[in-house]
Amino acid sequence: MAPRSPGQPRSSAVMARLTLSALERASADPSIWREPEVHRAVLVSGLSVLLSSLALLQGDQG
Repeated sequence: MAPRSPGQPRSSAVMARLTLSALERASADPSIWREPEVHRAVLVSGLSVLLSSLALLQGDQG
């Protein structure tokens, strides 16, 4: 993994913000939760953030 510059956000932080933004927009339309694809997308993006965060933690620990 390439070193990041001090002002550059981590990819897991960017993914988390994008996920939260999409959920905020989706919450304006309650009917969207009837779609199974929405549930899958939330799970996949959440797992992606979790795995990225774990990889970063392992890298920070050495």
